[in-house]
Amino acid sequence: MSRSGSAPLVAVLDYGIGNLRSAQKALERVGADARLTDDRGLVREAAGVVLPGVGAFGRCMDELRSRGLDEVAVDAAASGRPFLGICVGLQLLYEGSEESPGVAGLGVLPGTVRRLPDGVKRPQMQWNRLELLRPSPLMASLPVDPWVYFVHSYATDDETHAIARCDYGGPVVAAVERGSVWACQFHPEKSGRNGLALLGSFVDICAGAA
Repeated sequence: MSRSGSAPLVAVLDYGIGNLRSAQKALERVGADARLTDDRGLVREAAGVVLPGVGAFGRCMDELRSRGLDEVAVDAAASGRPFLGICVGLQLLYEGSEESPGVAGLGVLPGTVRRLPDGVKRPQMQWNRLELLRPSPLMASLPVDPWVYFVHSYATDDETHAIARCDYGGPVVAAVERGSVWACQFHPEKSGRNGLALLGSFVDICAGAA
C-alpha cells in the first residue's frame, strides 16, 4: 500500500513489447492498483499512466502506432495526470532517436535521443550512481547518490528537464521532469530498494492527484 494509504489506479500501457508486466508487478508491490492495458477507457480513468519500454526505438514506436496507443500516450501526458516513462519509454517521449532515423517519436519533449558516447561499452548494462540535480517529488524518497540499474545504448543529451544524471563516459541524463511528466532512463523495477522507493513516490503522487 502506498504511504498515502490509497491504491490509485495506474495504467501501464500494453503494446506487446518486452516484459511490461515487471513494471506492473513492481507498481503493485508499492501500493498501486496497476493494470497492464491497452483499453483507452481504462487509461482515461487512471490516476496515473506508465509507459515502459525495452528494445529498439523504432519497433516500440511501430507497435504503439499499430495499436493506436501513440495518441493515447500523448493525450495522457498532456492531461495533467502523473505520467512516467521508463527506459525506452523515456526515449519515446522525444521527437526522434538516432537509433531509428526517420521514425518520429511522441514529441512530448523536444529533441532527439543520441547514442552513448564513443569510448564506452554499449549498452550500458550495469548499476550506476545517480547525481540528483534538483528537488523532485519523484526522487524525494531516494538517498543521496543512489544506485540504480541501467540497460541502454541511447539517451537524451538535453539537460533542460533533467532531474538526475549518471557518469558513463561523461554526464548522461538519467531522469527528466516537465510538469506532471516524469521519465527515467534506468529501470526502477530492477533497481532494488531504490527503485521501489521511486515507484512508491510515483504512486503517492498518483494518489494525491486522484
